[in-house]
Amino acid sequence: MTISQTVVVIILLINIVTFCMFWWDKDAAREGHWRIPEGRLLGLALFGGSLGAVAGQQLLRHKTRKEPFRTELMQIVALHVFVLIAWLSSPLWKDHAMALAGQMGS
Repeated sequence: MTISQTVVVIILLINIVTFCMFWWDKDAAREGHWRIPEGRLLGLALFGGSLGAVAGQQLLRHKTRKEPFRTELMQIVALHVFVLIAWLSSPLWKDHAMALAGQMGS
């Protein structure tokens, strides 16, 4: 497995863990149990789990109206989109990104 593939797998796992944490927190909210702190949920999103966080928010209808959580999560998503676009458009990384995309497609 190449470094790029390893990074993709790690990010995928972070997003799965983040989604599961949203699910766990949603269940805890329904049952009146111990909750996961918002800072931890946002930290997971910032650490690479923004897609899992947004999926958890939308699919589970969890923290969709909670401010400033919602705004902070969207800022993290915007940051990740910006970083991804910068990475994909950089001449230094463009060849690596294209090679990774080719490997994932086959």
